[in-house]
Amino acid sequence: MNIACIVLPTYNESENVKILLPRIFEQADRITSHELHVLVVDDNSPDGTAGVVRGMQARFPRLHLITGEKKGLGVAYKRGFAHAITEFDPDIILQMDADLQHSPELLPLMIDLLQHGFTFVIGSRFVFGGSTPDFSFRRRSLSLVGNWLLRNMGGLPSIRDCTSGFRCIKAELLERCDLTGLSTKGYSFQSSLLFELVRNGAKVIEVPITFPDRVRGESKLSFADQVEFLFNLTRMRFRKSSEFIRFLLVGASGVFVNLGLYYLLTRLFSVSLELAAPIAIEVSIVSNFILNNLYTFRERDSRNGLMRRFLYFHVAAGLAGVVNYSIFMLLVKGIGMYDMFANCVGIAAGTVVNYLLNSRITWVGKKKDGSFSIDRRSIQ
Repeated sequence: MNIACIVLPTYNESENVKILLPRIFEQADRITSHELHVLVVDDNSPDGTAGVVRGMQARFPRLHLITGEKKGLGVAYKRGFAHAITEFDPDIILQMDADLQHSPELLPLMIDLLQHGFTFVIGSRFVFGGSTPDFSFRRRSLSLVGNWLLRNMGGLPSIRDCTSGFRCIKAELLERCDLTGLSTKGYSFQSSLLFELVRNGAKVIEVPITFPDRVRGESKLSFADQVEFLFNLTRMRFRKSSEFIRFLLVGASGVFVNLGLYYLLTRLFSVSLELAAPIAIEVSIVSNFILNNLYTFRERDSRNGLMRRFLYFHVAAGLAGVVNYSIFMLLVKGIGMYDMFANCVGIAAGTVVNYLLNSRITWVGKKKDGSFSIDRRSIQ
């Protein structure tokens, strides 16, 4: 029989694994297509998690354990993936947290979906039917903003929960991925891995889950994890394709147009900075549209005609220009910053807004990303 192996990273989860592991193996009889194994990857937990697991192995023969130095969630997962593939040759590999926030009762469904054409199943908190009942407003807002950034800046397809740790993956898909360069120290590993799986052709479906607060133990999410997430977001965007790099090159040319014209108007023609700045912005908008249309987005099958693209681009760039100008004036008039430097700050902020709007609206293509979701009503 084919093998499905759950890779379960742990650190100080001795109380939780006593409850979780029996619940997981209770689902084995409901999984008729695969033999269910669990590989606990413990980072030498000082609370004796490894000892608890060893004590349960006689009761559960398909429970396995490896230990190692604590180097981060990503390192633990990569160590677990490699061990599982080498030792068990599984057909399916699953990711799951050990803190009782992921329900084992969904395991049969997730494994079954891989028998119907999908190669990657995500337990999602943010599709219809999913919920985070114990999240504070701040925590939910951070999660939603983080996922929005991953979709719009990180270049991921329309997946609602990009950071979920409850996943079911075809092993052959995982083996095609290069995991060496992924983030390793924090929870940004999950979004890095998702990016790599999608890049290698994953056919994704999201299943709604209820995600409660942990009852025992402490959350592992730290400020350093959040900083790593932001760095990882930039790295993912650059790896996505050459399109974003081309956009930045065009943007750089727009910077020269903007700053050059602004300098000429204010220094040579004595135009006031209040008037010179919007003129320079407008000229750079037209310049950027021409270059983006001919160079940056030339490979997109845009559903918008040329004039509509020009209109959308002008509106989007105009909004970005408002951001640029507002920040420029705030820095110059509000805190007395040197005007050339303040203009650079405004341009940088405007560039981010400009890309988000144009990549999602002006040059939006007709291609579909192959991701799906199902709601809870269809699985009850």
